[in-house]
Amino acid sequence: MTLTTRFAPSPTGYLHVGGARTALYSWLYAKKNGGDFILRIEDTDLERSTQESVDAILDGMNWLNLDWNKGPYYQTQRFDRYKEVIAQLIESGNAYRCYCTPEEVEAMREEAKAKGEIEKYNGMWRDRTDYPEDKPYVIRFKNPLEGDVVINDVVKGDITISNQQLDDLIIARSDGSPTYNLTVVVDDWDMKVSHVVRGDDHISNTPKQINILKALGADIPVYAHIPMILGDDGKRLSKRHGAVSVMQYRDDGYLPEALLNYLVRLGWSHGDQEIFSIEEMIELFDLSGCNRAPSAFNTDKLIWVNQHYMKTMDPSYVAKHLAWHMAAQGIETANGPALEEIVKVQADRVKTLKEMAQISSYFYQDFTEFDAAAAKKHLRGVAQEPLTLVKEKLAALDNWQPEAIHEAINATAAELEVGMGKVGMPLRVAATGAGNSPSLDVTLALLPQDKVVARIDMALAVVAERIANS
Repeated sequence: MTLTTRFAPSPTGYLHVGGARTALYSWLYAKKNGGDFILRIEDTDLERSTQESVDAILDGMNWLNLDWNKGPYYQTQRFDRYKEVIAQLIESGNAYRCYCTPEEVEAMREEAKAKGEIEKYNGMWRDRTDYPEDKPYVIRFKNPLEGDVVINDVVKGDITISNQQLDDLIIARSDGSPTYNLTVVVDDWDMKVSHVVRGDDHISNTPKQINILKALGADIPVYAHIPMILGDDGKRLSKRHGAVSVMQYRDDGYLPEALLNYLVRLGWSHGDQEIFSIEEMIELFDLSGCNRAPSAFNTDKLIWVNQHYMKTMDPSYVAKHLAWHMAAQGIETANGPALEEIVKVQADRVKTLKEMAQISSYFYQDFTEFDAAAAKKHLRGVAQEPLTLVKEKLAALDNWQPEAIHEAINATAAELEVGMGKVGMPLRVAATGAGNSPSLDVTLALLPQDKVVARIDMALAVVAERIANS
């Protein structure tokens, strides 16, 4: 049988990092074993499910390049199949009608609680057939009353739950719609899912699902329950910890490979190795290597990983992602240096692609004023002579390349018998509008020669005004 994993999010919000890690682990395990990876949208919660959330999930999966080879399947398109299985369970004596009202069930739970017993439905309609007419009912699964359910969990180890702890759970609501535990079982059965990788918040559902699978005569998949992700404060990761949506990490300037690399290590390890290519992840990943304890999200570590990828990946690939950020910031890049050249000179100076776009706008956009602090410090009267002379030398260059530009700057400093900083800093502010940039000769070479000269003239005007007002 082909090894098959699935990722089955509910479209009631964005794709969060916990879900992305689950998807990654499922995807890696399928890839490693030459199996199938299914994407299944569990959209039976009609009140909370939205198309916007479906789109957000698909966008997140596509951005992370977690490609599925089966699906996406939608549970709302399979209601006829669920009704068929519910009827099958009733026919086989494994499910029954329950006419209790919610208030009656709540009273049963309160009574059990008062006696110190397990709070659950007491099975009032489990063996009755005296069904009333024209009264709403739900369908309950007839859970075994004796014995244990053993979950052979790849991550957690064997987990044993007594059937006496389990309820006769509702598998169809009074309107006939199926419930989560029923739809999941039917889907995993029909789709021949061999390995269920999901968060450990689902452990309480697993024994119920195993019992339904047994009642249907279906194979029991292998389960791997992954511990949750915590914030730096030890509490469950949420919005208060910052970005938790996968697409927010894109918007904040992270590369998908960096986020995947960070997530794979957030609960799994291979020795002390920190950086993994996608190919290495597929080769080395194994569910049995996942941690049993929760992992804490560390944004500083993610930033470090992102910086590594920006500096070491093919600049032309990084440039494709940078282009998105340039467009998002309204920076038109058609008339200017190739973005891969920007990546080469800026990658080791920033934490994110968003920041790279922000500090690179001067390569593509003219500015009308200089950074106030940089201008105050460097566009002073003493800068007039160096700027005037270096402008003449730069304007006269026939070869607008870093070496020739560097030589012109050096020659200016030598001729005026001043340090390089007396020429370089005013020139940097003039050319870029601010006081920071990559190596000055490389920066100027990426700008058109006439634009550099024009910007120096603009800087000289500021200097002249300061002189006049002093």
